[in-house]
Amino acid sequence: MNKLFAWMTWIGVPVSVIGGFLHWPTVLMFVLYCLTIVALASYMGRATESLAIVAGPRIGGLLNATFGNAVELIISIFALRAGLVDVVLASLTGSVLGNLLLVAGLSFFVGGLKYKRQEFNIYDARHNAGLLTFAIFVAFVIPEVFTAEMAPDERLVLSVGISIIMILLYLAALYFRLVTHRGVYQHKSDEVEEHEEPEWGRGKATIILALATAAVAYLSERLVHTFETVAESFGWSELFIGVIIVAIVGNAAEHASAIIMAYKNKMNVAVEIAVGSTLQIAMFVAPVLVLVSLLFPEKMPLVFSLPELIAMGAAVLLTIVISNDGDTNWFEGATLLAAYTIMGIGFYLL
Repeated sequence: MNKLFAWMTWIGVPVSVIGGFLHWPTVLMFVLYCLTIVALASYMGRATESLAIVAGPRIGGLLNATFGNAVELIISIFALRAGLVDVVLASLTGSVLGNLLLVAGLSFFVGGLKYKRQEFNIYDARHNAGLLTFAIFVAFVIPEVFTAEMAPDERLVLSVGISIIMILLYLAALYFRLVTHRGVYQHKSDEVEEHEEPEWGRGKATIILALATAAVAYLSERLVHTFETVAESFGWSELFIGVIIVAIVGNAAEHASAIIMAYKNKMNVAVEIAVGSTLQIAMFVAPVLVLVSLLFPEKMPLVFSLPELIAMGAAVLLTIVISNDGDTNWFEGATLLAAYTIMGIGFYLL
């Protein structure tokens, strides 16, 4: 897999730059940008993982939280600058649905084909269930309820207030898990911690992370400018592009890692990638984007459409019901995948 991403990067980056200058067909460039960003995301993930091992578990957890969704954050910032607020909100919805239903579903399904029953930390599952419920039903649904009779300025003030509270709570959750209660809640399914050797040293990992991030930023700006033409060419709505395309591109490398971990029966890692990434999106990335939008002419209130809210709420409830017992199998994975497919069809036709 790493060799494939390496070829995609070394070929994709220069060809993307050349294609942009030569004004190649927009649809072709859209595909090229997407594939190259996915490959670069894998390098960012590997560099972050190496730095996390070198820096230790506490700093490592913070690094993973910071860079875990960096690609989507970068794409969304450029989309906000271009005034594509609906695309950004849709991509946040897509990330929640993609992580909880597609990634977790594929992980449970693939792992379940090899193992009859797979276990993971039930205490982490219950902790995450509470945070997911707060993020979606309190922080996302509440603005929709209260802003129905509000003026646009009041909607923005409420969104900013909620965003600040969510960021603070997310940081508190990190402190809880990495410092005050690190190792307190153990489960027999927890993998034995082994001494890991980083793939790259501190200096090399830092350079690779910086170069990959810069390349992703450049390609993301180009990618955003292709959305309108691609939407017209394929008959896609901005909602579908955000929910399905941007969300998958922004998290593709991370998705592959979760499935590989599940196949190796490292379910704690697989579940943490799927659910932990969702919490990062809902409690950190989304609030940060609300605050960043204040720098641009078109602001982004934290107000989703009714289909987006219902889809996210259903995904959270289904995930909690399936994962709260601390074990899973291929049929539960198939159930999550079926839910994702149904929602994908709905957003495509909407």
